[in-house]
Amino acid sequence: VQLQASGGGLVQAGGSLSLSCAASRHTTAHTFTTYTLAWFRQAPGKEREFVAFIRGSSGGNLGDTYYGDSVKDRFTISRDNVKKMSYLQMDNLKPEDTSVYYCAAGRTGTDYLATTDYDYWGQGTQVTVSS
Repeated sequence: VQLQASGGGLVQAGGSLSLSCAASRHTTAHTFTTYTLAWFRQAPGKEREFVAFIRGSSGGNLGDTYYGDSVKDRFTISRDNVKKMSYLQMDNLKPEDTSVYYCAAGRTGTDYLATTDYDYWGQGTQVTVSS
């Protein structure tokens, strides 16, 4: 599964941004549905941080979501299994949300909160929030 993230940019604090992650055309929709999809972020000098996941059919209840505490009630993760896409809607953005955001896919993880739970990664897209 190859992933391509897009949608980053520069936004003022309080604004919104939407990220997208597309799976390669070689991935079937059925296979895509089995993967739990996630977003992580990494700021300079910091470890990669979990943002959100949405479960695939191999990871429990398809469509269940979970968020990191720092983004809960501001970010929304979703997926379109026909288009083989995942999305991250980010609202009420804060300067501390500035990071490179990565999408990921996995189906053999434990709790899907760690980078090691994911087998495939997109290339990252920069999000910068100005104060």
